[in-house]
Amino acid sequence: MEDSQSVTAAGRTNWRRFAVAVGVPTAVAAGLVVALAQGALAANLTVSGTQFKLTADHLEGTGFTQYSGALNKADGSVIPAAMSGINHADIYNLCQSVNAGPVTLKITAATNAKFDGSSGAAANAVQADDLLIGMSSLGGDATFKDIEIGRDASLVDADGAKTHGAVGGFAQQASGVSIDKLQQQAYLTTASSFKLKGMSLKLLLGSGNECF
Repeated sequence: MEDSQSVTAAGRTNWRRFAVAVGVPTAVAAGLVVALAQGALAANLTVSGTQFKLTADHLEGTGFTQYSGALNKADGSVIPAAMSGINHADIYNLCQSVNAGPVTLKITAATNAKFDGSSGAAANAVQADDLLIGMSSLGGDATFKDIEIGRDASLVDADGAKTHGAVGGFAQQASGVSIDKLQQQAYLTTASSFKLKGMSLKLLLGSGNECF
């Protein structure tokens, strides 16, 4: 469900959505800007600053973490981001798009995959291991299992990654996460393994070709 502030220009952050995504009030999110300017938060990944959009009918994940972070650009500037880690994710009917002026790069996969709660449903889904996402907004109907809200960002461990956020930073984690009608805007995705069933990649001209 998107409002008038949902669509963020490429390379810029929607602070209201950022604050919601990391579970902290806007005042804390604003304070993050100061910390970034002082170099209090570090990031080891360099990004372009262009955001991409992703939708899915359903995401089923195990080992979930979320914490405030930052991403470096090649020009030395820093982008605040909500970082989410998932140890393993099954993604149903995935769409990912990047707008580059008159051209949109669009990838779809597992378009016929349906989540029905059965053990065999994931065989037709997109599968990702050691997933890390640096995002500016996240929407959908989410259910968390065994959630812990307010953990120190440097001490979360549910996703199995070696490092997370800064000492004293806000974080949350859960043993499992389910999201229906997923909509996400992100700067970065990494994974140790990313399997795309029935992948289709297209370059599309004109407007109106993004995932949302």
